[in-house]
Amino acid sequence: MQLKEVVPLGRTLTEYTAMFSLNKTDLNKNILDCGGGPSSFNYEMKMQNKEVITIDPLYQFSKEDIEKRIDETFDDVMTQAKANKDDYIWKNIKNVEELAETRMTAMKLFLNDFETGINEKRYINTALPYLPFKNKEFDLALSSHFLFLYSDMLSLDFHISAVDEMLRVAREVRIFPLLDLNTDKSCHVEEIIKIFKEKEMHVSIETVNYEFQRGGNQLMRICKN
Repeated sequence: MQLKEVVPLGRTLTEYTAMFSLNKTDLNKNILDCGGGPSSFNYEMKMQNKEVITIDPLYQFSKEDIEKRIDETFDDVMTQAKANKDDYIWKNIKNVEELAETRMTAMKLFLNDFETGINEKRYINTALPYLPFKNKEFDLALSSHFLFLYSDMLSLDFHISAVDEMLRVAREVRIFPLLDLNTDKSCHVEEIIKIFKEKEMHVSIETVNYEFQRGGNQLMRICKN
């Protein structure tokens, strides 16, 4: 990973709860967040004495380098969001100003927690499809805005390997959203459903109470029957 290629964006516990349809029981589970980037989910969960480990290759960089990259990219991201505001659903987030506040708040909380989280091994520099964890070490593995979203860059084989690995370390996997970067349903969704049903997994598509990308209000849940 080259930091100059990264556009950091953070999401909050409130967003995670809605995106992944996390109830009180879910939030008390041992959770692995795959590709969490500069989100505040881990920190906010820690403040509630709950367990989350977040992985991302972003964590190979220093706090100062990540903060600098956020400063370099944030205004451009918000300018693009404003220019393309008709492409989004302003329901969970009401407008571009709230979007900017939400993203920056999440990233500031993350930055303030980052070095402590690294030392506590809550933030780990690694990436799918290979995870340095034991079998069934987690109850729940989450993937937000990574699998399916980058379908033009990540092959079906990559998706299969990533989901297999998440299922190795966790009893249940949830992926959100099911769209690619063009806001079309990912070309890999139906194949993943078919392949993991053939592996005797329970696979379901569920509508959630969160939509920002137009049409992006569904998650995939995969677990053993």
